[in-house]
Amino acid sequence: MAAPVLELTDARLRYGDRELWSGLDLQVRAGEFLAVIGPNGTGKTSLLRAILGQVTLTSGRIELLGQPVGRGNDRIGYVPQQKPLDQGTPIRARDLVAFGVNGRRWGLPHLSPAERRRVDEALDAVGATAYAKAPVASLSGGEQQRVRIAQSVVGNPALLLCDEPLLSLDLAHQRAVSELIDEQRRRIDTAVVFVTHDVNPILGMVDRVLYLAGGQFRVGTPDEVLRSEVLSEMYGTTVDVFHSRGRIIVVGGPEGSEAHAHHIDEEKHA
Repeated sequence: MAAPVLELTDARLRYGDRELWSGLDLQVRAGEFLAVIGPNGTGKTSLLRAILGQVTLTSGRIELLGQPVGRGNDRIGYVPQQKPLDQGTPIRARDLVAFGVNGRRWGLPHLSPAERRRVDEALDAVGATAYAKAPVASLSGGEQQRVRIAQSVVGNPALLLCDEPLLSLDLAHQRAVSELIDEQRRRIDTAVVFVTHDVNPILGMVDRVLYLAGGQFRVGTPDEVLRSEVLSEMYGTTVDVFHSRGRIIVVGGPEGSEAHAHHIDEEKHA
């Protein structure tokens, strides 16, 4: 079996008196799609920041392709949360993608012919060629996420980190963006770590789930982790999990509990 792209060994992350998770052993291999789910405040985004070298683990280690992680790693692609841009922002879609090729250089990217081809191919791969010259701020949320995906994969990363990329998107755009990430994952055999509050839009793509809650974690296939007995043990209260028409519906404990608050969106979508 090939060596893992990403490996966490006995990883622990703590902020002051609050421990997000500890004893986390995790390996993610090329082409694998790992969903990271759980309530707000359980360290999902912090996990991505630790992989990016922006946060230092309290203890343990993280390695990418056998080397310790650090800031500015060219082998990592990143799709951030959807955030509105100021309408006055002049940067074009293709300029944003070009930052994925040579974003470390000062000023707007100046591309060689080979680099321009890579940008064009990335835009075409996500269906964004038609608005490549449009200001990014003028694009819809779904179009902006297409451009961000093109930026994240233009360098053929070994690892693609996605931080709630479906937020603020309607169901049609959620499906389109999820499928694009999955297509790029398969095209370049990239390992994907996908943070989300609702696993349903990507359920058919996911190989394994990392579930974070209450300082605990569980890792396994969706069928192994997203079960009533597993989530009830993690939350310390009754959590019911139902499967309906290819979707997972999680009903939490009493009103106001952590489990109920986290999963209320999933109940609305079902």
